[in-house]
Amino acid sequence: MSTSYSAFTTIDNKPAAEALGEALERMEPEPTGVGVFEMEDGSGLWEVAAYFIATPDAAGLALLEAMHGARFVVSEIPETDWVAKVKRDLAPVVAGRFFVHGSHDGDKVPAGAEPLLIEAAMAFGTGHHGTTLGCLQALDHLADAGFQPKSVADIGCGTAVLAMGAARLWDVRIIASDIDEVAVDVALANAKANGLEGRLECVEAAGFGHPVLAEAAPYDLIFANILKGPLVALAPEIAANLTQGGYAILSGILNEQAEEVIEVYAQNGTNLSQRQVIGDWSTLLLQKP
Repeated sequence: MSTSYSAFTTIDNKPAAEALGEALERMEPEPTGVGVFEMEDGSGLWEVAAYFIATPDAAGLALLEAMHGARFVVSEIPETDWVAKVKRDLAPVVAGRFFVHGSHDGDKVPAGAEPLLIEAAMAFGTGHHGTTLGCLQALDHLADAGFQPKSVADIGCGTAVLAMGAARLWDVRIIASDIDEVAVDVALANAKANGLEGRLECVEAAGFGHPVLAEAAPYDLIFANILKGPLVALAPEIAANLTQGGYAILSGILNEQAEEVIEVYAQNGTNLSQRQVIGDWSTLLLQKP
C-alpha cells in the first residue's frame, strides 16, 4: 500500500471555503479528493480538506494559503487496510428492536430483531453516530407506546436508515427526501438492498419543497436528522406539515443547542415530549398537541 497525505484547514464562511476547495482541485499533483463541510460544533467554521496519493506541492499550498487566508496542516496518512478497519470498527449497532449492520455481519442478526443493512462505508447513517442512534431509539419508543402513523416523512434522509426503520414497522406511505442527488440514489439502493423496494418514495428536495411531499402532507411522523441551523429554519414547515397529535424526531443537535431548538419549535406549536442525550448530541421527540 502506498503512502497518502491530507491537507486540512478551516475557513470562517461558506463562499470562501468553497472557493478554496475549487482552487485545491486545480493543484498539481491533483488531489484524489477534496471535501468542504460545515463543522458540527456550532462554531460556524467550514472544514476544507484535500487528499493526495503523492506528496502535495508545498509551494502550491503556500500560495493558496496566501491567496485565501488559510493555514494548512499537512499530515501523512498511515497505511491502513481500510476494509478490515471498517469491519472491525463499525460493529453492528442495537437500537431497541433495530439491528443496524453491514453485509459482513448479516449472519449476526438476532432472532426477532428488525434488521437494517447499511454498508459501513456510509459512516453517517450507520447508527454509530449518536444522532442516528438517538433517532432509532426514539422511533423504537414510539412503536413500544403503540403509535400507529398513516404517513411518514424523512427530511434530509441521507442513507434513509430512519425511513427504512419506519418501513420495517408500518405498511404506510413513507417519503424520504434529501437535497443531495447522490443521497437520493443511495437511499433507493439501500431500500432495494433491504427488501424495501417500492416501500419508500425518494425525492430530491429542500425541506418540503417537492410536489410529492406537498401532496402527501400532513404527516403523522417526521424525521429530520440534519443540523441545528436547518432545523431552526424548518420549524414552521415541520409544524405546519404535522398532523394534530403527530410527532417529529429531530437530531443533529449539539447538547448546548438543544434548548434553543426546543424553544423555536414550541413557538411554532410543537412541544417537547422526550429528550435523549448520547455523547455530545441530543435527539428531540416533539409532539403537536
